Amino acid sequence: MPEVTTPYATGTPCWVDLMVKDQQATLDFYRDLLGWQGQPSPAEFGGYAVCELNGRAVAGIGRTTAPEGMPEPPTVWTSYLASTDAQATQDAIVAAGGTLLAPVTDIGDMGRMLIAADPQGAVFGVWQPGSFSGAQVVNEAGALTWNELHSSDVLAATAFYGEVFGIEIRPLDGADSYWEVRVGDRAVGGATLLANDPPGTPAHWLTYFAADDVDSSVDALVRQGGSVLVPPFDMMAGRMTVVADPQGGVFAMIKPTPM
Repeated sequence: MPEVTTPYATGTPCWVDLMVKDQQATLDFYRDLLGWQGQPSPAEFGGYAVCELNGRAVAGIGRTTAPEGMPEPPTVWTSYLASTDAQATQDAIVAAGGTLLAPVTDIGDMGRMLIAADPQGAVFGVWQPGSFSGAQVVNEAGALTWNELHSSDVLAATAFYGEVFGIEIRPLDGADSYWEVRVGDRAVGGATLLANDPPGTPAHWLTYFAADDVDSSVDALVRQGGSVLVPPFDMMAGRMTVVADPQGGVFAMIKPTPM
């Protein structure tokens, strides 16, 4: 199992989480679909559940809390990018034209976080590790395997993420409209044009989880009340699908092509 035992390099997607109205139903859904185990945490951490796969942290699921009379926030998977200094990263985000949605907050001794949006509107998180560095297993069935930016202006996104995190976004060899998100000499994610999404889709980061069998996973998801947005198909990186859980959280599943 590809365990992560060292801190993530700055700019690398290191964690994903989902905030939902019905937390227990969502925990049950992902337990049955991806094999996760998770329980709500104590009240001091807002009931946030760190889900595990075979004893290793893979993702978080928390409860949304909207002020009385206000609509519930959308149910979306949020990708977190690693930072060694969340406050400095927050300052850089604002200076580069991003929007701060939730300022730097201490999460006990686990680390520090913030939520922001890039100039095109794609929401992302920032995580500065304390005792917790992020996902402890990746690239394994049921675990995080890819994070993909869907942007209306990839050139502008390249400038923004480069200025804030030192990320490089460059065209993928052999692809007409796909880019690699690179930290140093390593591809850590991808980027694509928002024009390829259904009309009206906002800029976003899409979370990919690995699956041993995409088609059977889709069948299981539908039986549990999920919905299929893009049916399984084969592409250069493997066989994949885009789906939504019963709460509306959109994510992708992929069985990567063996390297």
